[in-house]
Amino acid sequence: MWFIELRSDTATEPTQAMRDAMYKAEVGDDVYGDDPTVVELEKYAAKLMGKEAALFVPSGTFGNQLALFTHCRRGTEVILGEDSHIVVHEVGAPAVIAGVQLRTLKTKGGEMDIYEVRDAIRCKEDIHYPETSLICMENAYSDGRVLSLKNMNEVFNEAKKYNLPVHLDGARIFNAAAYLEVDVKDITKYCDSVMFCLSKGLCAPVGSILAGSKYFIQRAKKGRKLMGGGMRQAGFLAAAGIVALKHMSGRLREDYENALFLGKELSKIPGIKVNLEDIHINMVFFDMSETGYDSSKLVEEFYKKGIKINPEENGKMRFVTNYWVSKEDIPYVVKTLKEIIL
Repeated sequence: MWFIELRSDTATEPTQAMRDAMYKAEVGDDVYGDDPTVVELEKYAAKLMGKEAALFVPSGTFGNQLALFTHCRRGTEVILGEDSHIVVHEVGAPAVIAGVQLRTLKTKGGEMDIYEVRDAIRCKEDIHYPETSLICMENAYSDGRVLSLKNMNEVFNEAKKYNLPVHLDGARIFNAAAYLEVDVKDITKYCDSVMFCLSKGLCAPVGSILAGSKYFIQRAKKGRKLMGGGMRQAGFLAAAGIVALKHMSGRLREDYENALFLGKELSKIPGIKVNLEDIHINMVFFDMSETGYDSSKLVEEFYKKGIKINPEENGKMRFVTNYWVSKEDIPYVVKTLKEIIL
């Protein structure tokens, strides 16, 4: 049975072009640096990001944690948003892998206040507190909003005053670039390292990229091996990533437009509250508490109608558009919700 997949863009399946590329991929042992398809992907990804080098890694969480592990000394401190993905959805990995403390700041639409960032930096020698070793930003943010380049510039410049590196969780950086109508390099110039996913909206089945300076990536490659990320004949997966970057990154504006259309239609349903101004990428968050309908039950009823969704999290529902959700699917989704809750 074919389902309309709204749980997440992580559930996207590879395109036929990706499947063909994977079947025909030339491979080698990537741990030795002998996989030509991985090498091609890494060089192309680094160029897109405006960085010297890049590294193919198994997942976005792996890439973020590898960045922390590479940038930071154990016992130091990382400044980042309290509701960022690294804090909320990466299983406390910074404490386990990099051995760092997270100094979390409140955000507004994902943006940290520059004055709070300035106050949080601890670089003076003091026996009582840890030194700041890294500042992290995220764009697009976990709540679907896109950070302004102005805010990123402010945070990056503040970090450089203290010679601190900046890492960007850019899992959906191409979505952010589509919303801002800029090249991704206009975003990544405000970070020293960046992780982005080849899966999610780009539809590759597996993998993410960590990019930065040649020296950083050289060290990160050893860290990847330590963390169990030496994937050997990974060219079969990298082949899909190349197709994703060359043919899928340019169409993400369509997913945003479908999300906005979905949000506008949902907002017409009594008891459904959608903040349309927060729809910056392919995510629609909404509150349905006024309907009194249990979200877990809604998951079951939607499934019967051929639609996959997740229950609410922290009082919010989230529908995510993607390559496999067409504009023509949206009226059916909205109609189904009306029939169930009204």
